[in-house]
Amino acid sequence: MGGFFGVASKEDCVFDLFFGTDYHSHLGTRRGGLATYSRETGFDRTIHNIENSPFRTKFEKEINGMRGNLGIGCISDYDPQPLLIRSHHGTYALTTVGRINNIEVLLKQVFRENRMHFFEMTSGEINQTELVAALINQKDNLIEGIRYAQELVDGSLSLLLLTPKCVYAARDPLGRTPVVIGEKEEGYCASFEAFAYLNLGYHDYKELGPGEIVAMRPEGVVTLHAPGKKMKICTFLWVYYGYPSSKYEGVSVEEMRYRCGENMAKRDGMTREEIDIVAGVPDSGTAHAVGYANASGVPFSRPFIKYTPTWPRSFMPPTQKKRDMIARMKLIPVHELINGRRILLIDDSIVRGTQLRETTEYLYDTGATEVHARPACPPILFGCRYLNFSRSTGEMELIARRVIAEAEGEKVERVLLEDYAAPDSDRYRRMLEGICRKMKFSSLKFNRLDDMLDAVGIDREKLCTYCWDGRE
Repeated sequence: MGGFFGVASKEDCVFDLFFGTDYHSHLGTRRGGLATYSRETGFDRTIHNIENSPFRTKFEKEINGMRGNLGIGCISDYDPQPLLIRSHHGTYALTTVGRINNIEVLLKQVFRENRMHFFEMTSGEINQTELVAALINQKDNLIEGIRYAQELVDGSLSLLLLTPKCVYAARDPLGRTPVVIGEKEEGYCASFEAFAYLNLGYHDYKELGPGEIVAMRPEGVVTLHAPGKKMKICTFLWVYYGYPSSKYEGVSVEEMRYRCGENMAKRDGMTREEIDIVAGVPDSGTAHAVGYANASGVPFSRPFIKYTPTWPRSFMPPTQKKRDMIARMKLIPVHELINGRRILLIDDSIVRGTQLRETTEYLYDTGATEVHARPACPPILFGCRYLNFSRSTGEMELIARRVIAEAEGEKVERVLLEDYAAPDSDRYRRMLEGICRKMKFSSLKFNRLDDMLDAVGIDREKLCTYCWDGRE
């Protein structure tokens, strides 16, 4: 995943750029970067590793020397960016958000048509933003190049592109990720997260439609490619990724999570006679739990508190085992709220199951008598093809698929997976029983897809639900 922020201002933009980008720190864990353009000094760019240190501490000294009235910044989960590109279009800076599934095919095409090279990262992979730049450079102008790149990419692609004249902002052709424009007297900003500009004095100007491309200058914003009508925005943005103060397509993340919890409680029917408290796994599970508690009448409680002052991320160690351990170490128990209690525990999802299983064992070890799990979304049956929302390298890392494999084998026909996704089928029931046993829950009920989509409140055809039901 990742996020970006861009500014076109009549004044120096570095302050806004720095803090607007920093407000996206919840979306990425590896790299942060800033690029600016000044009429006096030209382009300036800096990139830092932020795996073990917050964005601000890595950039706060350098920004004192940066200047410019145009700029873009990003928080990236994988690729170092923004990149500075020199081409027949002139020099520009580029940052992207998305996922490219057909990298090898596109590389062969570029190699065949242009005898160029790409730098390998330490992982041995190609920086996807560099590949996007190569595709853009195939065309005679930047707008044609952006559209060409988006047409060729299998996956998703939103981007910001900085030139000496303006900042171009382009939303993914199906709107899988958001791009919003903020406005104030001094100029405009483009942001993945709408809340990122509120404390900087901007107010909402517009949200780009699917495939829309705009040129953002200090004097105004001009649409260069009109938005399309078809949308498939990622539903997981509301369930998990989005910051509580975010909103997408006008729908508040926090309010959606309240409604989501309320819908779960109405269908579930657990009462104060059966459970003592409702708790959410911090941070994203908390609002779902508040909604459940409000609807059920069972008290909301925080039996563990997330400690973040010195551990802003769980990604720091290089291995998954140690990352899981750090994530568990962040949760500090409140023994008085756990010992002897029957707890209904809500998390945003169950992906691999590792962390939630350890959290459950943690609660039992601290004195809980029962732990009932209620994930806020359905079982994840398909690895995401459009956003890097999970670090799973294969679908067999998903706990639901592992349980299915024990019953059906690893090669499961599509029609069977569709049956496992149907909440009233026998296969779905058996899958839940298998997950419940592995996770050592007292009981387990996933949120239903229809209840979750009802909580979003957007036409289902505009929402991507691929990871739950495999629908493209």
